[in-house]
Amino acid sequence: MNAVLADAGAPERARPGEAVEIAPGVHWVGALDPALRTFDIILRTANGTTYNAYLVRGTEGVAIIDTVKAEFADEFFARLEAVARYDEIRVIVLNHLEPDHSGALPELMRRAPQARLYISTRATSMLKALLKPSEDEPSFEYQTVGTGDEVSLGDRTLRFLHTPYLHWPDTQCTYVVEEAVLFSGDVFGCHHCDSRLFNDRCGDFRFAFDDYYAHIMRPFKTHVMDALRLIEPLPLKMVAPTHGPILRDRPRRYLTRYRELSSPRFTEGLGEAQEAHKTLLIFYLSSYGNTARMAEAIRDGAEETAGVRVSLYDLAGGALQPFVDLIESADALALGSPTINGDAVKPIWDLLSSLAVIDLKGKLGAAFGSYGWTGEAVRMIEERMRGLKLRVPVVGLRIKLIPTDAELEDCRAFGRALGAAMTGANAGQTLEFADLV
Repeated sequence: MNAVLADAGAPERARPGEAVEIAPGVHWVGALDPALRTFDIILRTANGTTYNAYLVRGTEGVAIIDTVKAEFADEFFARLEAVARYDEIRVIVLNHLEPDHSGALPELMRRAPQARLYISTRATSMLKALLKPSEDEPSFEYQTVGTGDEVSLGDRTLRFLHTPYLHWPDTQCTYVVEEAVLFSGDVFGCHHCDSRLFNDRCGDFRFAFDDYYAHIMRPFKTHVMDALRLIEPLPLKMVAPTHGPILRDRPRRYLTRYRELSSPRFTEGLGEAQEAHKTLLIFYLSSYGNTARMAEAIRDGAEETAGVRVSLYDLAGGALQPFVDLIESADALALGSPTINGDAVKPIWDLLSSLAVIDLKGKLGAAFGSYGWTGEAVRMIEERMRGLKLRVPVVGLRIKLIPTDAELEDCRAFGRALGAAMTGANAGQTLEFADLV
């Protein structure tokens, strides 16, 4: 058998065909993918990624924790075979059934038919779709588990934690009680490939860690906080995710970072005054100043509503990411765009597409704009807002060319109506799509 002992003082690397011992009786048997540059279409990976899988040996058998992407199955099996025989495997755990973690599962189950598979209570339908058993395939045994359920390997105990939506409904974590090692699935992971494997040995991956959170975990902040409440009380010597470095040096720093990233932003120093107000953000672009004048009048009208604080931003003058952070903490947003070539302008669409990474539940949306010919932009923006699950309580406002004094008063009334919707003064008056026709 061919294994490497990776203690804190040895600059060991993952080498082909070798497993790496990360704790007593616990080995990394994953795969390296340094050439990957885009993951799941949306995430750039400057340093590639790893598909981390683990083997836990007890006095009464072996457990495999997750597998690898199908294209890297040979690498996974070579490392597994370096430290265990297939007939020793009693337990296979899938913390998450996405293909980059379950790709080698069908072959592993063929090689270790005596093993029982453990998955979360939410994973059953996904498992059946993944394996697609047929008459030519052997049947497989699986058991669903939830928080607090345990499996014994003799002198090693696997304890399960149900952590749904991090980032699929089926996700869970597995904890080795005796070694205080948490196999966290995608949580606390990142796309950073370094054959030195450990956070205290590999290159600087802070950017990759935060970027992974922003793209993968940020939409599920409430579930992150739920998971932290389960994980933080545990003794922790090591956090072993399915992507990126294994966190053995001060692993609680990464829990703290997740708590920071999942907590409301832009509230420090604002005190009780901030909490006492509903916040409306108005974003606009304006070719000739007409949509800008509308935005200012809407702001003035909304500010007449007690308990509403309004901020106005010209999208031509700032980067989008800080605006996304602001929207995440706001109660409502209004978007203003002229209509150019039958469409809203590109920065509006860029901002809207950026909102897919945050939780918009409970937020209100509104649209407005000046136009020259047909004015489609406002209704198109409203449709996209609904697709993002924003509630649109006030019919979008369109004004042809230069707004008159009377039309500016309409803008102020639009702002007052939006403010009333935010504070509940017109509760129940939600706009239906048919009202736009």
